[in-house]
Amino acid sequence: MRLSPFFEDLKSAYDAELDDLMTDSAGHDVLAKRLKAKRGQLAQLLPMIECNPEMVAVAFHGGMRFASPEVMRELAAQEPEDLPDWSTLLTAVELESWAEAFAEVVLKDPNGDRFMVVTACLEYLQGRFAASSEPEPERSTDTRDAVNSDQNEQDFDDSLDLAESGADWLAEQGFDRKDQFSEDH
Repeated sequence: MRLSPFFEDLKSAYDAELDDLMTDSAGHDVLAKRLKAKRGQLAQLLPMIECNPEMVAVAFHGGMRFASPEVMRELAAQEPEDLPDWSTLLTAVELESWAEAFAEVVLKDPNGDRFMVVTACLEYLQGRFAASSEPEPERSTDTRDAVNSDQNEQDFDDSLDLAESGADWLAEQGFDRKDQFSEDH
């Protein structure tokens, strides 16, 4: 199957996002718990659907069935400017009832239509390559892949609270740590 460069990059980012959500630092499977949290934050995550759709698309993970693999394969070869409207894709994609409710929220956003099309394709690709023995498509190697890989390899401990996470982020941006956690790191 041929993937457009657009979907090659997004598939990689989507897979990495799911992988990050899969287990905690102790290796326990926490995907269901983390997906539930993402779904609960959907309204707050909507500003990200244009710049980082993979981070929001995971909220729909497991919520789509595909009636027409041919349509989905054709979609995966498209560049963003050639994507169809969500309404035309509904003949090929069936949403679970819980996902329909989330789709209604997303479709109120000006970028919601395109996001739903992208999400459907990402879900199709993730399911197709996870369930088949077909090798993943070759990906181009560029600096974005290296940056995404480095970021996605970070292992965040679930026990970190928001203050510590914020302090860590500020330290990564070059600010001095001025909190109780500075001796721990």
